[in-house]
Amino acid sequence: MEANQAMAKELEGKTIVITGSKIPEDMAEVIERRGGTALVRSLQGLMPADPAEIDKDVRQLTEQGADWIIFTTGIGYEAIYKSAERQGIVPLLEERLQKAKVACRGYRTNAYLKKSGVHPVVSADDGTIANMVDKLSAFDFKGCQVWLQLHGELTSQLHDFISSEPEMNVQAVLPYRYQAPDRDTLAQLMDELLQHQVDAVSFTTQVQVKYLFDYAREQGQEEDLRNTFNHQVLAAAVGKVTADALRDENITRIVVPELERMGAMIVEIARFFEEGSAQEESRPPTL
Repeated sequence: MEANQAMAKELEGKTIVITGSKIPEDMAEVIERRGGTALVRSLQGLMPADPAEIDKDVRQLTEQGADWIIFTTGIGYEAIYKSAERQGIVPLLEERLQKAKVACRGYRTNAYLKKSGVHPVVSADDGTIANMVDKLSAFDFKGCQVWLQLHGELTSQLHDFISSEPEMNVQAVLPYRYQAPDRDTLAQLMDELLQHQVDAVSFTTQVQVKYLFDYAREQGQEEDLRNTFNHQVLAAAVGKVTADALRDENITRIVVPELERMGAMIVEIARFFEEGSAQEESRPPTL
């Protein structure tokens, strides 16, 4: 009982910023259970595409089929499946998925596919686009029709992969696009960071890092922000891709969980502060 209470207080007195747009309430609950305070400062919005556009793309897939169908996000797969439900063509969609070679990234996307009885021939082990592309490179795409659900935007890895396969016929589908954060939110978070009013920031996508640092550069505060992350405020990344985006900005003080999950990221933040407190307690008093 005492051990559980101690665990619940790992983040006591700590304020953790949530920058994601998806299920922030769940993350906040995990933080608060451990004694911390959660602040939601969304640095990434998702703007759904016109349903009519998605319906057209899904209908075309069910009518024409594809040699390869590639999913890059769980939320993208959900949007496509809901479109099939709206049109009453779920059996046709699942038939096309069964006949095609399917690739995906992300545990959530994989789980959705398996629920429909689809077992991807390619699945990113670490949840990254780079790993998925690396595995796809082992296949011959000459003359193949590829139906590609994009991850909000065409990443450099996917662009390079498609460009390297000139005889691949690609239909790109964007069920949603990234939406820039509100400038008032950016200004508020920058002030909180530079005033050291928060203890950690949890980043769940690389685009959140980009929006924050682009704003800092625009305001002439890039170096101040970098110093804040490297010395006062902890930067936490949900996975390798997001961590790499932080490293590209020369951030060296980063925690990233081995398992790319939001809950696991909060656990790593708690462990970081818990270990820091233990070191402080073991340090001999200054005379």
